[in-house]
Amino acid sequence: MIRVLIARWTVLVPLLALLALAAVWGRSLPGVAVTMVMVALIGAVLAAVHHAEVVARRVGEPFGSLVLAIAVTVIEVGLILALMSSGGDQTATLARDTVFAAVMITCNGILGLALLVGAVRRRVAVFNAEGTGAALATVATLATLSLVLPTFTTSKPGPEFSPAQLAFAAVASLALYGLFVMVQTVRHPGDFLPVEADGVVIEDEHAELPSARAAVISLAMLFVALICVVGLAKVVSPAVESAVESAGLPQSAVGVVIALLVLLPETLAAVRAARRDQVQIGLNLALGSAMASIGLTIPVIAVASIWLDGPLVLGLGATQMVLLALTVVVGGLTVVPGRATLLQGGVHLALFSAFAFLAVSP
Repeated sequence: MIRVLIARWTVLVPLLALLALAAVWGRSLPGVAVTMVMVALIGAVLAAVHHAEVVARRVGEPFGSLVLAIAVTVIEVGLILALMSSGGDQTATLARDTVFAAVMITCNGILGLALLVGAVRRRVAVFNAEGTGAALATVATLATLSLVLPTFTTSKPGPEFSPAQLAFAAVASLALYGLFVMVQTVRHPGDFLPVEADGVVIEDEHAELPSARAAVISLAMLFVALICVVGLAKVVSPAVESAVESAGLPQSAVGVVIALLVLLPETLAAVRAARRDQVQIGLNLALGSAMASIGLTIPVIAVASIWLDGPLVLGLGATQMVLLALTVVVGGLTVVPGRATLLQGGVHLALFSAFAFLAVSP
């Protein structure tokens, strides 16, 4: 009975969100209507990731984590473009802030929670160091190329890329992400599967494989939900920016709100996987989402910058670069042994807490 209700909820919410989008598109909304649209937006995000998870279970690991990461990134890019298209110069740093927030949330928040839950259950969280290390190295390279180098380039004043540099960063990001996907799904998929302490791959015997019909329905509902997310985000974008300004928060807080909203279901999926003693899936979700956030968002934003008004600031500030460097170093030390305790999970969550605090109190 519960499964039937859940199935109906995940189908009904995207359809209701689509009706809400049709009703409010192009209109100025009062406060109550904005609240209702925000509820519909959150529901559409949750439904989108649920249906992506159904498709993911059908295709199996490591393809499953890839489906979820791409779905989340499509939502993120849609929200960024929706806000940038109406914000002008005020949203010059929105793409940078959102991508950086996604990296910090995934590489510290989600990864730390997965390790913490896994270590609580078995005292030591075990994962595949080869696959996780490759993913972390790719995330670090993508983040440096796209978010750190613009601060130091000299072809254009300020922490911005010149058009040629932006094109290179976009192509390099997309190529590197595509290479990782090929390694993850074709050449070395075994490096990204859950393992026991002795290195034996764990099979999830309790996971019920969705039927082909259910997977097709979820794929269709996924597209509907994504359309609703992008459209509703466009509708409420003025209210989000006004709320951040009224609260006296820095403009970068908008990017943090977007990343938190999009990655909340991803966080729940990673924690559920860790509770099933499949910490590797949680790490795949965390690092895969970080990688897709950079590797897919930067190329799309680069193309969109052709018609978007205003500058595109991608270079991180000094505080952000310190947090990113510390995340990469600590992440490397966590990954190398292929096992982690409560301490490693706590360290990553401390880094996430520092990021969240500094985002609202720079």
